[in-house]
Amino acid sequence: MAKPFLPYGRQSIDDSDIEAVARVLRSDWLTTGPAVDAFEADFAATTGAQHAIACSNGTTALHLALAGLDVGPGDVCIVPAITFMATANAAVYCGADVVFADVDAATGLMTPETLQQAISRVSGARLRAVLPVHLAGQCEDMAAMREIASAAGAVIVEDACHALGTSWRGRPVGACEYSDVACFSFHPVKTIAAGEGGMVTTNDSALAARLRRLRSHGIERDPARMEQGQDEPWWHEMQELGWNYRLCDVQAALARSQLHRLDVFAAKRKTLAASYDGLLAGHKRVGALVRTPDCDPCLHLYPVRIDFAAAGMDRASVMQGLQAHGIGSQVHYIPVPSQPWYRRRYGDQTPPGAAAYYQQTLSLPLFTDMALGDPERVVAALDAVMGT
Repeated sequence: MAKPFLPYGRQSIDDSDIEAVARVLRSDWLTTGPAVDAFEADFAATTGAQHAIACSNGTTALHLALAGLDVGPGDVCIVPAITFMATANAAVYCGADVVFADVDAATGLMTPETLQQAISRVSGARLRAVLPVHLAGQCEDMAAMREIASAAGAVIVEDACHALGTSWRGRPVGACEYSDVACFSFHPVKTIAAGEGGMVTTNDSALAARLRRLRSHGIERDPARMEQGQDEPWWHEMQELGWNYRLCDVQAALARSQLHRLDVFAAKRKTLAASYDGLLAGHKRVGALVRTPDCDPCLHLYPVRIDFAAAGMDRASVMQGLQAHGIGSQVHYIPVPSQPWYRRRYGDQTPPGAAAYYQQTLSLPLFTDMALGDPERVVAALDAVMGT
């Protein structure tokens, strides 16, 4: 019997998730109801943050965070060149400009050194925010990032969309010990799924209240925070321009059910990643994922490094060969400054570390429902395709 196809990532849904969603569908609330409040409370407890603000996806989480921190025209945000374009786009949505930082060619992560280099290229504008991206689920040196950003007068917005379940120096990502906010995604290929969904965590109570307004058209319903002080029960105020970035109760119920199994999900991902590490140790053509100091990652991706030129194969041929063996793969990511829209805006600013990382990276399957023997199957397929 043919083995099932292994995509690079997929959700893990069980009967408890289905029942959680069914309870909402049988209730009076489909949106803006108690399931969202419960999910936010559990997420704050899980990450150690004082506040968690749910929203419609990871992109809106980033946009809300930057808007809530008053990023706007005339400002600059520093974004690593290797990330999904939403990180940079969120700054542009606010009217800010982006300066792209280079990354470590082995990990794809911004470093303190490349952050300093990017800061040196900010001129004629205010550096307002630095957005470290925890690529694949691994953290940068967040203490150093905070020190450098603070010295430059900038806030830190963690793009933690890959990093739910990861800890750095013993604290969960999302606790915001070294940042102003952290942003998460619950897309199906992430560690927990909501279909689509996002979250912002922060320890700033005033900012949390503002983010809750901004995600719902800028409307304030708490009489204690109203400007006109009306006491009619229907009264509400649009205090600033916001958006409809709400998460519905159906999505929140699914994500909360998944969150309750985060420890199980993380343990399985760590076991699978350790298996890949062992299989690829000393491999002639495929480099295992390089780990970063002080980080205990719950990996969203398992990217490997392959010198395709030395192997005498292009990456597309390797991916097609894996596909023929029933193995999915993906590339994370094309450098954002090389995308046509950003090239037209700034010229191609792709720095050398990002270019080198992109040229050699390939993401192998990693998801909770993989069998324990699947990494061996994947590496055997790689060997068959590449002739090793």
